[in-house]
Amino acid sequence: MKNQAVQYLAMDVHQATVVATVRNEQGAITMKATVATEARAILSLVRAVGARVMVAFEEGTQAQWLHDLIEPHAEGVVVCNVRGKSELTNKSDRSDADALSELLRLGALKAVYHGAPSMLTLKELVRNYNAVVQDATRAMLRIKALFRARAIPTPGTSIYRASDRAGWLDQLTNPGARVRAESLFKQLDLLRELRPKAKRAMITEARKQSGWRPIRSIPFLGDVRTAQLMAIMATPHRFRTKRNVWPYAGLAVVTRSSADQEFAGGKLRRRNRPPRTRGLNRNHNPMLKSIFKGAANSAAVKPGPLKGIYEACIARGTKPDLAKVTLARKIASIALRLWKKGELWDPN
Repeated sequence: MKNQAVQYLAMDVHQATVVATVRNEQGAITMKATVATEARAILSLVRAVGARVMVAFEEGTQAQWLHDLIEPHAEGVVVCNVRGKSELTNKSDRSDADALSELLRLGALKAVYHGAPSMLTLKELVRNYNAVVQDATRAMLRIKALFRARAIPTPGTSIYRASDRAGWLDQLTNPGARVRAESLFKQLDLLRELRPKAKRAMITEARKQSGWRPIRSIPFLGDVRTAQLMAIMATPHRFRTKRNVWPYAGLAVVTRSSADQEFAGGKLRRRNRPPRTRGLNRNHNPMLKSIFKGAANSAAVKPGPLKGIYEACIARGTKPDLAKVTLARKIASIALRLWKKGELWDPN
């Protein structure tokens, strides 16, 4: 089997169909097919390609299911993210599959991590909790917007209390607005009932993971943040060093430089000028960034060893916002190291 040629199968996955293109090692297209988005049809396609097959498809809603389905039957599976590609050319399912197969053959695809099957349950429970929180927040904002649209002030949180609800509804003279407000209040009540259940299930599952005790021991990484962090990162061993975590968490500084070298006295040398910074990287996981930034914001105002790091940055003349970024990086680095080593937080 080792002497057989590798085939490169790229799939453009949609809800009803999968458009596939197969290339050989020389780059020639050897097969084009369209099959139903069903497990049996997809596995039949993979087996028909040959014993040695590399498979690639884009990140999406069905990516995890497809990855777990194909991985036992292929030599390699690459789930990729092709954001930022040019939109100047014509686009179709067939052209996408053709281009993806060529990139797979050339080894030009950057894989999106889809390992750690032991974390799949926690990932789903974290998604469930986040969705409940977001929906509750959305309902609360809609309620306040409904009253503000009629010039009715809504200070504080009294508008959400069930005991004060009748008084707020009496201020709505329009029957349609009143029905809409009653509907939003019912949505909020249901979501408030679901939230503690979703949180309890998420934390119970997170406690079963080996990384729970090391990460939870870090100050300002509470139960919710710890569970969310483990679900997002899945395993610390996918990050070689802390400098691999910072870009993923949106904490890496982007720099730009040009004309970096010059000739002086007939010799080529590097110009003595620093690169220009362009802020933090935008291609990141927003939830992971909010976890570390939230922990840094809390640590910067409450006594403890982490506050000392923040104050030391301020003493060196660093702006408060940049000092909090430094503190968030420090928390991310500590979390990665403790998770890898299985050790608990020790401020000394």
